[in-house]
Amino acid sequence: MSQGESVKTKAVFSVLAGLVRSSMNCLIGKTWKGFDTLPDGGYILCPNHLTEIDPLVVGHAIYSNGRLPRWLAKESLFKVPVLGWLLRNSGQIPVSRSSANAGESLKNAKKVLEAGGVIVIYPEGTLTRDPNLWPMVGRTGAARLALQTGAPVVPMAHWGDQELLPRYAKKISPFPRKHVTVSVGKPVNLDDLREEPRTRSVLQEATERIMEAITELQAELRKETAPATRWDPTEHGQSQTGRNFDSPEQ
Repeated sequence: MSQGESVKTKAVFSVLAGLVRSSMNCLIGKTWKGFDTLPDGGYILCPNHLTEIDPLVVGHAIYSNGRLPRWLAKESLFKVPVLGWLLRNSGQIPVSRSSANAGESLKNAKKVLEAGGVIVIYPEGTLTRDPNLWPMVGRTGAARLALQTGAPVVPMAHWGDQELLPRYAKKISPFPRKHVTVSVGKPVNLDDLREEPRTRSVLQEATERIMEAITELQAELRKETAPATRWDPTEHGQSQTGRNFDSPEQ
């Protein structure tokens, strides 16, 4: 477990983790790759985003390997009865859509990293819009936090959980039992960017390196060649958020 966590946070998270682990063990078979190479201290974990259930898969994998993951989650989720209480009391970090309050989430994430914790950030920002579920273009939040704090960025890819709960599906498909593979890679090399001014071009370069590392891991899991160009929702007339993103080009 990470140092600096309150007793209440550990207790709430442990109860939730026990329920999630039991459920996931019933629903899926699993293979975890590369977890013996994870850093000992604080780090930023950047997974691809396939399905609404993959935070449970990611959390299951990280918690089962001895760490307490913390997510940057949409602020609106913290207003949902019961769920909001669980998120707050398990130490999750709300992210505001407004630029005026966005910096507060990064400050809270920095505190977790300084205490040796694990911050999970989906750099795509939402479920991939790519019609073949490849990682799409990323947003700069993970890169910004990494360059501000010096924390390592660990890429992660997972595959198979989209069969349990397809993207934006309303119910899971438990039969036949699915198998999920989760793979983590070596930290992304951002050393040459850490002393640079955090300009838009620097943040975009760091983000591109993160997305490339995630895409390479997923290509290995799928045993396929990734597209030469990452899917960009804005180029296909799609919204950045929400379920209604279908376009004629899909």
